Amino acid sequence: MDRIIPAVIFLAAIGSGVMGGFFYGFSNVVMAALGRLTPQGGIAAMQSINVTVLNPIFFIAFFGTALLSVVLAVAALLRFGQPGTYVLLAGSVLYLGGIILVTIVFNVPMNEALAGVDPSSPAGAELWGTYLHRWTTWNHVRTITGILAGACFVLALKTPV
Repeated sequence: MDRIIPAVIFLAAIGSGVMGGFFYGFSNVVMAALGRLTPQGGIAAMQSINVTVLNPIFFIAFFGTALLSVVLAVAALLRFGQPGTYVLLAGSVLYLGGIILVTIVFNVPMNEALAGVDPSSPAGAELWGTYLHRWTTWNHVRTITGILAGACFVLALKTPV
C-alpha cells in the first residue's frame, strides 16, 4: 500500500491541475466570450456547452480525481500527524469541497435552471443577467481550489506519507 500512495497522489495532482485549468479557461475565456453575446446567443451557447461537457473524458477527470481525493483523505486520516498528512488532507478537502461540492450546490442547479428557459424569452434574458455573473463567480472558486489542491498534492509528493 505504501508504494501505491505516491502514484495516487501523483494522479490526484494531475487531475486537480487539469480540472483547475479547465475551470480557468471557462472563467477567463469562455464566460467572457459568452458575456459579449446577446442573451439569446449566450443562453443557447451555454445550453449546448452544458450538454457537450457531459462526456466520458470529463467524467473521468472530474470524478476520478474526486475518488482519488477520497482515497488520499482516508490515507491521511489513518496516518494523521505524520509528515505530509496535513497537506495531503488539505488537497483532498480543497478538491472535494471546492470543486465537487461547489459544482453540486451552485453550478449544476444554475445550469439546470438555464436548461429550462427559452433563449429568446424575456425570462431567459432576465435569468442570463444573473446567471453569467453568479456562475462565473462560483467557477472562480472551482478554479482556485483546483489549482490549490494540485499544489497540495505536489507538496505531499515531496514528503513521504
